[in-house]
Amino acid sequence: MTVELGKYGVWGPAAHWAGRGEDAAELEGLGFGALWLGGSPDGSVMGTVSALLDATEKITVATGIMNVWTTPAAEVNDGYRALAWTDRFLVGIGVGHREIVGEVYHSPYQKLVHYLDELDVPRDRLALAALGPRVLRLAAARTSVAHPYLVTPEYTARAREAVGAGVLLAPEQHVVLEEDPSRARELGRKALELYLGLPNHTRNWLRHGFSEDDLLGGGSDRLVDALVAWGPVERVARRLREHHEAGADHVAVQVVGATDDQRALRDIAAAVED
Repeated sequence: MTVELGKYGVWGPAAHWAGRGEDAAELEGLGFGALWLGGSPDGSVMGTVSALLDATEKITVATGIMNVWTTPAAEVNDGYRALAWTDRFLVGIGVGHREIVGEVYHSPYQKLVHYLDELDVPRDRLALAALGPRVLRLAAARTSVAHPYLVTPEYTARAREAVGAGVLLAPEQHVVLEEDPSRARELGRKALELYLGLPNHTRNWLRHGFSEDDLLGGGSDRLVDALVAWGPVERVARRLREHHEAGADHVAVQVVGATDDQRALRDIAAAVED
């Protein structure tokens, strides 16, 4: 049975979730179906996963992602076995970025294939970070969830075509609850700064209609507006729904630039409520 994610989840850096069991329980009560622990964590994140599972009753806790270069498959297997008592743990893996991992990074597609071969985690408890068509197809063949990051609803539509109907599609969406265009784009550019230096992302954006000029100067307004949903909460909610209309099963919401992300998530939960 495929893991339950619900229509919307919350994505945050792994360190962000440490000691936030009460916040996680509130998000569960607001209707979010998954908590994504982001930032290429290693096996040490399992303590946070366990604490969040203990603090909640229904919500799925997902790693987004375990880095295949820095986290041995045996370590992931051990972590999964320790949490085999629950069906609410989703093991998300991915290759990360050469610019962060370093010289060990080579032949990333083959690394993913070999790593999946070494894992002793059921397919229905596996997610794969995927951007390009080959890795999207690998996600569909070997895991239950494809998890693209920093993408548009137009990308989601193409990703759905690539993966077919047999896998959950769970894109991440950056969100800024700010109505002033200049301030919203400033916050959006700050959030995109790291990713503009990572070719895995920039190549993906170029594949999907952006130009080299869009990548300059911290990102064009066109790029920022496409990758970061900003504005009043109703407008942000409309962008989240557009991913579903394009074929997403689940959208992982990442609030950026907020002094109180929990309050922002309360507002978002109310706006997307069916």
